[in-house]
Amino acid sequence: MNYIGSKYKLSNFIESTITSVVGSDLSDKTFCDIFAGTGIIGRKFKTEVKKIIANDFEYFSYVLIRNYIGNHNPLPGKEDYIETLNNLDLVEGFIYKNYCIGSGSGRQYFSDENGKKIDAARLKIEKWKKTKEISEDLYYFLLSSLLESADKVANTASVYGAFLKHLKKSAQKTLDIKPAEFISNDNVHLVFNEDSNLLIRKIEGDILYLDPPYNTRQYGANYHLLNTIALYDNFKPKGKTGLRLYKKSQYCNRTLVKEAFEDLIENANFKYVFLSYNNEGLMSVNQVKDILSKYGKYDLVTKNYQRFRADKEENRHHKASRTEEYLHILEKN
Repeated sequence: MNYIGSKYKLSNFIESTITSVVGSDLSDKTFCDIFAGTGIIGRKFKTEVKKIIANDFEYFSYVLIRNYIGNHNPLPGKEDYIETLNNLDLVEGFIYKNYCIGSGSGRQYFSDENGKKIDAARLKIEKWKKTKEISEDLYYFLLSSLLESADKVANTASVYGAFLKHLKKSAQKTLDIKPAEFISNDNVHLVFNEDSNLLIRKIEGDILYLDPPYNTRQYGANYHLLNTIALYDNFKPKGKTGLRLYKKSQYCNRTLVKEAFEDLIENANFKYVFLSYNNEGLMSVNQVKDILSKYGKYDLVTKNYQRFRADKEENRHHKASRTEEYLHILEKN
């Protein structure tokens, strides 16, 4: 999935830095990824630590991490359910009616066929859940599979802030729901869908990894349609892009971010804190350093890498093709 700020390409760098500070044996450690996104970093550490605590405020992200992190036991028969979803009769449901051009909505996030396939699959998954035919674990596995597969045929440049006027080549393909496979292991992990600054007061552990939004782009707007598929609730989409109401993050607000960040650090009951940020962030290196240094021993490592390119219009404002990633390190007093 194309995801703003994904740490997939940086995951080895992050892992090696964390183990160089904490030690290579993490088998007795609790690792928290509190701005988990698609769960890339939590997945990286899932088999290495005693327990993962993963969290994200966006519901579609919660669904993904509930599967990739929360699921740790095999799910017998899951392939049969995937096959059933791929062979359902088409349904003119909420997605088709509001986000496909054939319905008269004026929006073209998906082809008409794929919109109907998404509706059919989403309704079927919910029916299985309500009739208790499937477990909670299987529910989130199937929903994650639908979200990731739908994203591959979305008619967008990358994020869901806008749709394209004409169906691009990948959006013309018929939706094929692929299983969102997860790693099985013996450990139980915790997954939350909460405000990070509230959750931090209720959890504790050894390693806290932070990857908050670093600029003014609101994830609730950029990924609204994935939230809509995940929630599948009844609301009136607003405007040309069919937005749903969403809560804006303090971490995307230049006047609020420093206070929110310090509140998080102050209330973090973890020995080690690692913060991913970069040179395009709302907080400067020195501002982050000043805050972290109040609470213990501070260090910093950097890595240069290729920046995320979301769409042509956005990239007019970012001429640089590469960015510098900062990994701030705090050993709390």
